[in-house]
Order: sequence, then C-alpha cells, then structure tokens
Amino acid sequence: MNVNKGKPDVAEKSAISFFEKNLTIWVALCMVVGVLIGRFAPAVPEFLSKFEYANVSIPIAVLIWLMIYPMMMKVDFASIKNVGKNPRGLVVTWIVNWLIKPFTMFGIAYFFFYVVFSSLISPELAKDYLAGAVLLGAAPCTAMVFVWSHLTQGNPAYTVVQVATNDLIILVAFTPIVAFLLGIGGISVPWMTLLVSVVLFVVVPLAGGVLTRHFVIRARGDAYFLNSFIPKFNNVTIVGLLLTLVVIFSFQGEVILNHPLHIVLIAVPLTIQTVLIFFLAYGTCYQLRCQHDVAAPAGMIGASNFFELAVAVAITLFGAASPVVLATIVGVLVEVPLMLALVKFANRTRDSFSGFATDA
Repeated sequence: MNVNKGKPDVAEKSAISFFEKNLTIWVALCMVVGVLIGRFAPAVPEFLSKFEYANVSIPIAVLIWLMIYPMMMKVDFASIKNVGKNPRGLVVTWIVNWLIKPFTMFGIAYFFFYVVFSSLISPELAKDYLAGAVLLGAAPCTAMVFVWSHLTQGNPAYTVVQVATNDLIILVAFTPIVAFLLGIGGISVPWMTLLVSVVLFVVVPLAGGVLTRHFVIRARGDAYFLNSFIPKFNNVTIVGLLLTLVVIFSFQGEVILNHPLHIVLIAVPLTIQTVLIFFLAYGTCYQLRCQHDVAAPAGMIGASNFFELAVAVAITLFGAASPVVLATIVGVLVEVPLMLALVKFANRTRDSFSGFATDA
C-alpha cells in the first residue's frame, strides 16, 4: 500500500543523512554523556525528575514526541482504512507480540538466570531479574518503533495501526500475562501510566502530525509537502532520539555504574530475545510475501519494548531501588544499539521483498 497514493515520495527516498550514517556512534556517545551527567551532575536528573505525572517523565515524553512527530506527518489518514484490506503484517504483529514474545522472554530469562548464571547470582536476584525481563517482554514497543520504522522507510499508516492496536491490547492483556508468568496474584498495574503513555506517545503526536499535513497541503500542495516540507525534518527524529537517551541514562547513571557485571548478565537473555523475535516476525512476513515497508516495522515492534511502561510498573510494584527496576533499565541499554543493528539488516535485505505485490 502506498501511503501517498502514487505520489512521488522524494522524502522517503532521499539519501541517508550524516546523522543516520553515524547513528551508532552518536547513540554510544549519548549513553556515555547521560551516565556521566547522572554520576557527576546529579542535580540535573533530580531537577528533571520533578516534572512527572503518573510515573511518566514529562521531559522524556516531550523528546519522544519530537521523535515521533515527523513520522506522523507522513501518515495520510485516508490511507489508514486501507490497512485492513491486507492485514497480514498486523496479524503477524499481534501473534508474535502476545502469543509468543512474553513466553519466550520468560523461558530464555529463566534459563539464563536460574541455570547458566546460577553460580553468579543468588536465587533472590534471579527472581527479581526474571520479573524485570517479563515486564519488558509483556510490553511491546509504542514510541521507539516509530524511529525504527522511520529508519527502515516503513509504511507510516501500518506503523500507526500496529502501535494503536497494541496499545489497546496492552490495556487488557498486560496484567494477566505478567501475573500468570510470575505467579503473582492481584498484581496492580498503574492504569493512569498506561493511559497517559498512550495519549502522550501516540494520540498527541498523531494529531499534531495529521493537522500539520492537512494545513500545509491545503496551503502549498502535495508536491511542496513531500519534496520540500518533510525533508526539513529529516534529522529531527534522530536528534530527539539522542536527547532522549541522554536524559534516560542521566536518570540511571549511578545504578549502571554500580552494577557492571550484572548488567552484562541481564543483557545476554534480553539480546537473544530481541534477535529471536525480530527474525521470527520479519521472516514470517517474508514467507507471507508482505511488502518490506510492512515487514520491517512488524519485526521492529515485536523486537523492541515499551520500556517506559516496564520501568514505571517495576518502580510502582517493587520500588525504585529494586533489582527488578535494574533489569528494565538494562532493557533500554541493550535495545537501542541492538535495534540499530537490526535496522541495518532490514535495510540491507530490502531487495529480497522487491517482487512482492503491493499491500493495497
């Protein structure tokens, strides 16, 4: 399905920017800067942490909005209704995210924490790290997937619908899945955090992007919007990502520096899980002959996690100093560089999907 209904989309095919070419380097630098700020200038994260509502950081929400907004402007609202005509990518997303991903995360994490690393961590820590991993596995990505979709030239309409439907499923499936996997009865999920996250990370930027698209096209036309207006925002998404990482890691700098070995141990099962889920979804889309701009976001949304929600729930249920929170934080540490590698793989294998019929 062509979101722009056959119009020349130069913005999507423009040459990769300087920032995107060197994104791995910028990500690593921003992580380091964030950790150093948290360690040597703790007043900065302390000040930013005051701006919070329902366990959602407002500064991070604004930066994520900055990341998502350019992607949302590419969404032709009229095209979203056409997604249902060929829902293969959506079905793959739903099955992988809710019938497979939480359970593979539990199995992989349990094996490493209780078997492979049993001589390195206590059973109590293994239980806590497992809980953090499950919280990540039961929360598919909402915000960052727009960045990964942007970097793989994903179909904006499909990405929006994928995220929106997952947000709806989270509302009813997150609590029972986590409670079942961890054997915790009466688990309490901060519903206000869920609601605020959905509004901030999906509804607000989508509304802003759609309104911008509407008024710019009405004033200057389609050609100006696609070829002149959209390219002005090419680096905004990347800058938003980098600033977000600085803020996130400034919040958790001290925690990361105090647990170097355990961060590596937690990262191992999270890395395996991410790669497994990506190739499962991406490969299934290939077998179903989905377009690449549908297959890539489908793989990305399953592989990445709604870490904002996972961290917020971990803090609410177990306390900010709990090892459970550390495990969810490591999810952020592992996810970004790993997802960048998967983005590169998806882009290099784009031609493998070139013979498939357009989803329309």
